[in-house]
Amino acid sequence: MDALSEILRVVQMSGAFFVNARFSAPWCYQSPKAALAAPWLDPSAEQVVIFHLITEGECLVELEGAPSVHAQAGDVVMFPNGCAHRMASAPGLPPPRGAADLKKLFSSRPRRLAYGGGGAPTRIVCGYLACDTRLARLLLDGLPPVVKVSLRDTHAGPWLESSVQYALAEARSPRPGGNGLLAKLAELLFIEMLRQHVHQSDGHAGWLAGLGDRVVGGALNAMHRRPAHDWTLADLARAAGTSRSVLAERFQHLVGTSPMQYLTQWRMVMAANLLRRSNAPLSRVAEEVGYQNDTSFSRAFRREYGQPPAAWRRSLADAGQAAHA
Repeated sequence: MDALSEILRVVQMSGAFFVNARFSAPWCYQSPKAALAAPWLDPSAEQVVIFHLITEGECLVELEGAPSVHAQAGDVVMFPNGCAHRMASAPGLPPPRGAADLKKLFSSRPRRLAYGGGGAPTRIVCGYLACDTRLARLLLDGLPPVVKVSLRDTHAGPWLESSVQYALAEARSPRPGGNGLLAKLAELLFIEMLRQHVHQSDGHAGWLAGLGDRVVGGALNAMHRRPAHDWTLADLARAAGTSRSVLAERFQHLVGTSPMQYLTQWRMVMAANLLRRSNAPLSRVAEEVGYQNDTSFSRAFRREYGQPPAAWRRSLADAGQAAHA
């Protein structure tokens, strides 16, 4: 299994669409910082990543202090750093009054919006993905403030786009399951964006750029196929078809850490998910992620999560009980 597929298999994510909009020029839509929207979108999420699918027309995407980005039908734009942004038919337009009322905006989902000056139409579907903070950091660090991917340049894109349109219609029908269908499509759309960006990462560092690199990607895929293996730098270099020095240099440049440090980080993400989702004893969790004794495993886990694994698991259980009290 490749590294991206393994991450998506192991780590829990959830998604949804929260706005289905039809604008007519001139118009402007203000999107808040992801951290402000998160309590309304998914109160239990550690982090949310917001993205927009343009299904008709075109628009400008504006962020404070950054060049505007032109997006058109078939494009998806994502904001890896959770920046507040606006989307508009022309530069410098103000959002409508009351647009910052998040409680009203997210009171029903997907919220239907329709406003503007009656000119050229643009349709946008806004979605989010809720995930573990460490997963978001792993996948998205090193990306620019705005990532744009064209779905219509891919084999899966037209199918995804038409499926989202179908699911939006189903969400308004009396038949059950419409919102569940939308949630799964939001996750699929996010995954397709990541897959496409692997091949568009020229000039950028980060995990996705590393995955697209022949050398670093080879090492990443080897680690994710066998995370519990007793890897050495020499083993990984052989798997990637290069020397230890080349692998170490390219891995550090693209991923921002050494191969062995990355392996430890990924093992801890795996361990956290096993601790969260199962009652397996610590000795079994340690063995599953490549540690032969509880002591070394507990030490590594505490460095990453700030608590020993047993205490971390208890804190999750206490938080869950408090939430349902």
